[in-house]
Amino acid sequence: MLEPDYGDPTDEERSEFMDKVTSSDGTQIAFDRLGDGPPVIVVGGAMCDRALTGSTAEELAKHFTVLNYDRRGRGDSGDTGPYAVEREIEDIGALIVEAGGTASVYGHSSGAGLALHATAYGVPIDKLVLHEPPYNTDGEEEQRISREYALDLEALLSEGRRGDAVELFFTTVGMPREMVGGMRQTPRWAELEAMAPTLAYDSEIMGDSAGGTVPAELTGRVSTETLVLVGGASPAWTIDIGRQVADALPNGQHRVLEGQEHVVPPEVLVPVLAEFFTGRNHPD
Repeated sequence: MLEPDYGDPTDEERSEFMDKVTSSDGTQIAFDRLGDGPPVIVVGGAMCDRALTGSTAEELAKHFTVLNYDRRGRGDSGDTGPYAVEREIEDIGALIVEAGGTASVYGHSSGAGLALHATAYGVPIDKLVLHEPPYNTDGEEEQRISREYALDLEALLSEGRRGDAVELFFTTVGMPREMVGGMRQTPRWAELEAMAPTLAYDSEIMGDSAGGTVPAELTGRVSTETLVLVGGASPAWTIDIGRQVADALPNGQHRVLEGQEHVVPPEVLVPVLAEFFTGRNHPD
Protein backbone atom coordinates (compact mmCIF):
# COMPACT_ATOMS: atom_id res chain seq x y z
CA MET A 1 0.00 0.00 0.00
CA LEU A 2 0.92 3.62 -0.28
CA GLU A 3 1.29 5.76 2.78
CA PRO A 4 -1.54 7.01 4.99
CA ASP A 5 -2.64 10.63 4.95
CA TYR A 6 -0.41 13.16 6.67
CA GLY A 7 -3.36 15.09 8.06
CA ASP A 8 -4.09 18.76 7.51
CA PRO A 9 -0.92 20.63 6.47
CA THR A 10 0.18 23.59 8.53
CA ASP A 11 0.57 27.15 7.24
CA GLU A 12 4.15 27.32 8.48
CA GLU A 13 6.09 29.91 6.50
CA ARG A 14 9.31 29.16 4.66
CA SER A 15 12.34 29.45 6.90
CA GLU A 16 14.69 32.39 6.70
CA PHE A 17 17.53 29.85 6.70
CA MET A 18 16.84 28.56 3.16
CA ASP A 19 19.86 27.62 1.10
CA LYS A 20 20.38 25.53 -2.04
CA VAL A 21 22.72 22.84 -3.29
CA THR A 22 23.22 21.73 -6.87
CA SER A 23 22.60 18.05 -7.54
CA SER A 24 24.57 16.03 -10.09
CA ASP A 25 22.14 16.77 -12.93
CA GLY A 26 22.16 20.51 -12.21
CA THR A 27 18.88 20.60 -10.28
CA GLN A 28 18.77 23.13 -7.44
CA ILE A 29 17.66 21.53 -4.16
CA ALA A 30 16.37 23.92 -1.49
CA PHE A 31 16.95 23.24 2.19
CA ASP A 32 16.94 24.84 5.61
CA ARG A 33 19.96 24.46 7.85
CA LEU A 34 18.95 24.50 11.52
CA GLY A 35 20.74 23.96 14.81
CA ASP A 36 24.21 22.78 15.68
CA GLY A 37 25.80 19.38 16.23
CA PRO A 38 26.18 16.16 14.23
CA PRO A 39 24.36 16.44 10.88
CA VAL A 40 20.95 14.86 10.27
CA ILE A 41 18.98 15.00 7.00
CA VAL A 42 15.17 14.82 7.08
CA VAL A 43 13.50 13.09 4.12
CA GLY A 44 9.74 13.64 3.78
CA GLY A 45 7.18 11.39 2.14
CA ALA A 46 4.54 11.82 -0.56
CA MET A 47 2.89 15.24 -0.94
CA CYS A 48 5.30 16.57 1.67
CA ASP A 49 7.54 19.61 1.38
CA ARG A 50 9.96 20.98 3.93
CA ALA A 51 7.27 23.16 5.50
CA LEU A 52 5.43 20.01 6.53
CA THR A 53 8.55 18.46 8.09
CA GLY A 54 9.55 21.79 9.65
CA SER A 55 8.31 21.14 13.18
CA THR A 56 10.22 17.85 13.38
CA ALA A 57 13.33 19.53 11.97
CA GLU A 58 13.11 22.37 14.49
CA GLU A 59 12.85 19.95 17.40
CA LEU A 60 15.78 17.90 16.06
CA ALA A 61 17.78 21.12 15.76
CA LYS A 62 17.95 21.28 19.56
CA HIS A 63 20.42 18.38 19.31
CA PHE A 64 21.79 18.33 15.73
CA THR A 65 22.59 20.34 12.64
CA VAL A 66 19.52 19.55 10.57
CA LEU A 67 19.18 19.81 6.81
CA ASN A 68 15.45 19.87 6.07
CA TYR A 69 14.93 19.91 2.32
CA ASP A 70 12.36 20.08 -0.44
CA ARG A 71 12.63 16.94 -2.53
CA ARG A 72 12.88 17.70 -6.25
CA GLY A 73 9.66 18.96 -7.81
CA ARG A 74 8.42 20.36 -4.48
CA GLY A 75 8.47 23.73 -2.76
CA ASP A 76 11.53 25.79 -3.67
CA SER A 77 13.49 22.96 -5.30
CA GLY A 78 13.79 22.54 -9.02
CA ASP A 79 13.18 19.47 -11.15
CA THR A 80 14.85 18.01 -14.22
CA GLY A 81 13.39 15.27 -16.37
CA PRO A 82 13.30 12.45 -17.06
CA TYR A 83 12.78 11.21 -13.52
CA ALA A 84 14.77 8.34 -12.05
CA VAL A 85 15.16 7.27 -8.43
CA GLU A 86 18.89 7.68 -8.94
CA ARG A 87 18.39 11.46 -9.30
CA GLU A 88 16.84 11.65 -5.84
CA ILE A 89 19.66 9.51 -4.46
CA GLU A 90 22.06 12.07 -5.93
CA ASP A 91 20.08 14.85 -4.26
CA ILE A 92 20.67 13.25 -0.86
CA GLY A 93 24.31 12.78 -1.78
CA ALA A 94 24.66 16.49 -2.56
CA LEU A 95 23.11 17.38 0.79
CA ILE A 96 25.51 15.04 2.58
CA VAL A 97 28.46 16.70 0.87
CA GLU A 98 27.04 20.04 2.06
CA ALA A 99 26.75 18.58 5.59
CA GLY A 100 30.43 17.70 5.63
CA GLY A 101 30.66 14.34 3.87
CA THR A 102 28.54 12.12 6.06
CA ALA A 103 25.26 12.40 7.98
CA SER A 104 22.53 10.43 9.68
CA VAL A 105 19.18 10.28 7.89
CA TYR A 106 15.58 10.19 9.08
CA GLY A 107 13.09 9.13 6.39
CA HIS A 108 9.33 9.16 6.92
CA SER A 109 6.90 6.98 4.94
CA SER A 110 7.91 6.88 1.26
CA GLY A 111 10.80 9.14 2.30
CA ALA A 112 11.98 6.10 4.26
CA GLY A 113 11.84 4.14 1.01
CA LEU A 114 14.01 6.78 -0.66
CA ALA A 115 16.45 6.77 2.27
CA LEU A 116 16.70 2.99 1.97
CA HIS A 117 17.54 3.33 -1.74
CA ALA A 118 20.21 5.93 -0.99
CA THR A 119 21.85 3.80 1.69
CA ALA A 120 21.76 0.68 -0.48
CA TYR A 121 23.49 2.58 -3.29
CA GLY A 122 26.38 3.60 -1.06
CA VAL A 123 25.57 7.16 -0.02
CA PRO A 124 27.65 7.74 3.17
CA ILE A 125 25.01 7.57 5.91
CA ASP A 126 26.13 7.16 9.53
CA LYS A 127 22.83 5.93 10.97
CA LEU A 128 19.45 5.46 9.34
CA VAL A 129 15.90 5.71 10.67
CA LEU A 130 13.07 4.31 8.53
CA HIS A 131 9.73 5.49 9.91
CA GLU A 132 6.82 3.35 8.71
CA PRO A 133 8.04 2.63 5.18
CA PRO A 134 4.73 1.83 3.41
CA TYR A 135 5.59 -1.46 1.75
CA ASN A 136 2.96 -4.07 1.05
CA THR A 137 2.39 -7.45 2.57
CA ASP A 138 2.58 -10.50 0.32
CA GLY A 139 -1.21 -10.47 -0.09
CA GLU A 140 -2.40 -10.61 -3.69
CA GLU A 141 -5.15 -8.01 -3.19
CA GLU A 142 -2.83 -5.42 -1.66
CA GLN A 143 -0.34 -5.87 -4.49
CA ARG A 144 -3.11 -5.62 -7.07
CA ILE A 145 -4.24 -2.29 -5.57
CA SER A 146 -0.69 -0.93 -5.77
CA ARG A 147 -0.24 -1.99 -9.39
CA GLU A 148 -3.61 -0.49 -10.32
CA TYR A 149 -2.78 2.73 -8.50
CA ALA A 150 0.51 3.06 -10.42
CA LEU A 151 -1.28 2.64 -13.77
CA ASP A 152 -4.14 5.02 -12.91
CA LEU A 153 -1.74 7.64 -11.58
CA GLU A 154 0.37 7.50 -14.73
CA ALA A 155 -2.74 7.95 -16.88
CA LEU A 156 -4.05 10.94 -14.91
CA LEU A 157 -0.71 12.73 -14.91
CA SER A 158 -0.19 12.10 -18.62
CA GLU A 159 -3.55 13.81 -19.22
CA GLY A 160 -2.59 16.76 -17.05
CA ARG A 161 -5.30 15.96 -14.47
CA ARG A 162 -3.26 16.92 -11.44
CA GLY A 163 -6.19 17.47 -9.11
CA ASP A 164 -7.59 14.06 -9.92
CA ALA A 165 -4.15 12.52 -9.33
CA VAL A 166 -4.01 14.09 -5.86
CA GLU A 167 -7.52 12.82 -5.15
CA LEU A 168 -6.52 9.33 -6.31
CA PHE A 169 -3.62 9.33 -3.89
CA PHE A 170 -5.64 10.45 -0.89
CA THR A 171 -8.54 8.08 -1.54
CA THR A 172 -6.16 5.18 -2.15
CA VAL A 173 -4.58 5.70 1.27
CA GLY A 174 -8.01 5.75 2.88
CA MET A 175 -9.17 9.35 3.06
CA PRO A 176 -12.96 9.66 2.60
CA ARG A 177 -13.93 11.19 -0.74
CA GLU A 178 -16.01 13.83 1.04
CA MET A 179 -12.93 15.00 2.96
CA VAL A 180 -10.94 15.21 -0.26
CA GLY A 181 -13.75 17.31 -1.73
CA GLY A 182 -13.43 19.68 1.19
CA MET A 183 -9.67 19.93 0.71
CA ARG A 184 -10.24 20.93 -2.91
CA GLN A 185 -11.88 24.13 -1.63
CA THR A 186 -8.87 25.20 0.46
CA PRO A 187 -5.86 27.34 -0.59
CA ARG A 188 -3.61 24.35 0.12
CA TRP A 189 -5.08 22.45 -2.83
CA ALA A 190 -3.14 24.53 -5.36
CA GLU A 191 0.10 23.61 -3.58
CA LEU A 192 -0.87 19.94 -3.65
CA GLU A 193 -1.63 20.10 -7.36
CA ALA A 194 1.76 21.70 -7.95
CA MET A 195 3.39 18.68 -6.30
CA ALA A 196 1.16 16.12 -8.04
CA PRO A 197 3.81 14.95 -10.57
CA THR A 198 5.99 13.87 -7.64
CA LEU A 199 3.38 11.26 -6.70
CA ALA A 200 4.79 9.25 -9.59
CA TYR A 201 8.26 9.61 -8.04
CA ASP A 202 7.11 8.12 -4.73
CA SER A 203 5.22 5.37 -6.54
CA GLU A 204 8.40 4.40 -8.38
CA ILE A 205 10.46 4.54 -5.19
CA MET A 206 8.02 2.20 -3.45
CA GLY A 207 7.84 -0.20 -6.41
CA ASP A 208 4.07 0.06 -6.77
CA SER A 209 4.04 -1.18 -10.36
CA ALA A 210 5.63 -4.43 -9.14
CA GLY A 211 3.34 -4.81 -6.12
CA GLY A 212 5.18 -2.67 -3.59
CA THR A 213 6.57 -5.42 -1.36
CA VAL A 214 9.71 -5.17 0.82
CA PRO A 215 12.66 -4.90 -1.62
CA ALA A 216 15.09 -7.65 -0.68
CA GLU A 217 17.46 -6.41 -3.38
CA LEU A 218 17.89 -3.23 -1.31
CA THR A 219 17.67 -4.40 2.30
CA GLY A 220 20.38 -7.01 1.85
CA ARG A 221 22.83 -4.31 0.74
CA VAL A 222 22.39 -2.02 3.75
CA SER A 223 24.96 -2.64 6.51
CA THR A 224 24.32 0.76 8.14
CA GLU A 225 22.90 0.62 11.66
CA THR A 226 19.18 1.13 11.07
CA LEU A 227 16.17 1.71 13.30
CA VAL A 228 12.75 0.90 11.86
CA LEU A 229 10.02 2.83 13.70
CA VAL A 230 6.31 2.06 13.71
CA GLY A 231 3.37 3.36 15.71
CA GLY A 232 1.66 1.04 18.14
CA ALA A 233 -1.72 2.48 17.12
CA SER A 234 -1.01 1.97 13.42
CA PRO A 235 -2.64 -0.96 11.60
CA ALA A 236 -1.27 -4.36 12.52
CA TRP A 237 0.03 -4.93 8.99
CA THR A 238 2.10 -1.73 9.25
CA ILE A 239 3.76 -2.99 12.43
CA ASP A 240 4.40 -6.35 10.78
CA ILE A 241 5.93 -4.74 7.69
CA GLY A 242 8.23 -2.70 9.92
CA ARG A 243 9.38 -5.88 11.60
CA GLN A 244 9.93 -7.53 8.21
CA VAL A 245 12.07 -4.61 7.06
CA ALA A 246 14.13 -4.65 10.26
CA ASP A 247 14.63 -8.42 10.02
CA ALA A 248 15.74 -8.12 6.41
CA LEU A 249 18.44 -5.56 7.27
CA PRO A 250 21.82 -6.97 8.32
CA ASN A 251 22.04 -4.37 11.11
CA GLY A 252 18.39 -3.48 11.68
CA GLN A 253 16.25 -3.13 14.75
CA HIS A 254 12.52 -2.63 15.23
CA ARG A 255 10.85 -0.28 17.70
CA VAL A 256 7.18 0.33 18.37
CA LEU A 257 6.09 3.77 19.56
CA GLU A 258 3.18 2.84 21.78
CA GLY A 259 -0.02 4.80 21.24
CA GLN A 260 1.28 6.54 18.11
CA GLU A 261 0.07 6.43 14.51
CA HIS A 262 1.73 7.25 11.20
CA VAL A 263 2.47 10.87 12.10
CA VAL A 264 4.14 11.28 15.48
CA PRO A 265 4.34 14.60 17.38
CA PRO A 266 7.90 15.98 17.39
CA GLU A 267 8.05 16.02 21.18
CA VAL A 268 7.48 12.24 21.15
CA LEU A 269 9.49 11.37 18.04
CA VAL A 270 12.63 13.44 18.46
CA PRO A 271 13.81 11.98 21.80
CA VAL A 272 13.73 8.54 20.17
CA LEU A 273 15.71 9.79 17.18
CA ALA A 274 18.21 11.57 19.40
CA GLU A 275 18.78 8.44 21.47
CA PHE A 276 19.45 6.39 18.36
CA PHE A 277 21.60 8.89 16.49
CA THR A 278 23.79 9.53 19.55
CA GLY A 279 24.15 5.84 20.43
CA ARG A 280 21.87 5.82 23.46
CA ASN A 281 19.12 3.84 21.75
CA HIS A 282 16.87 1.38 23.57
CA PRO A 283 15.73 -1.26 21.02
CA ASP A 284 12.68 -3.36 21.77
